[in-house]
Formats: sequence, C-alpha cells, structure tokens
Amino acid sequence: MAKAALAGFIALAAPAYGGGPSLAMLDQLEAGRWELRERTGAAPQRICLQSGRRLIQLRHAGLPCETFVVTDSPGEVVVQYTCRGKGYGRTEIRRETNRLVQVQSQGISGGLPFEFAAEARRVGDCTGG
Repeated sequence: MAKAALAGFIALAAPAYGGGPSLAMLDQLEAGRWELRERTGAAPQRICLQSGRRLIQLRHAGLPCETFVVTDSPGEVVVQYTCRGKGYGRTEIRRETNRLVQVQSQGISGGLPFEFAAEARRVGDCTGG
C-alpha cells in the first residue's frame, strides 16, 4: 500500500527537470570507471560514468523517465523518478569527494520492489569504445 501511494505521489510530482534545480553536485563527479559495492556483500559492479547523473537510475538505466528533484545541495541530491510502465524509484546520493559517493535507492523495477545501499568509487579510466 505504501509503495502504491509513493507511486501516485511520484506520478503527480513529475516532471520537474527543465527549469528546476541544476544537480551541480552530480556534474562535479569525475568521469571514468566507477565501482559500486552494495552493502549486501554482493559482487562489486563496474560501470563507466560519463556523468554522475547516471547514478540516479541504476535500476532503470537508459530508460526515459520523468524526474522530480527533492533535494539539490552541494553535498547531497535526492531524486524521485517515474518510468511509465517500467517502474519508479527514489535515489539519494551523498558526496564524500568527487571520486566517492554513497548511493541509496528504492522503488519498483520489472514489477518487483528493489532497495539497495552502495558505495560508488572511481577506480580508473574507462577502457574500450
């Protein structure tokens, strides 16, 4: 029930990217290869980040989603998003440095709930095409 209420709130709140907050903190994160270590102890995942904004939709990567910026400060960003027919999420990203952030996200993807907390750390340059 709570998830359904959250989904309704997200649907009403989106979209709000255009003239809204800038999410400058995410743009200051260094591009390159980043390693995501979930607190569950799962195997680390490596991704190539051209922009820190990619961290917002880790469970809905590449999908066109409507977003609503809840918090936009120099040290923290909180974004809610809805991917019509594909799910939704709420992601909190807290910057420790431009090479280290803490990510918490929860929502619905593929009809199933997800929730994770991870540390994301830049580990090098992206290789290949």
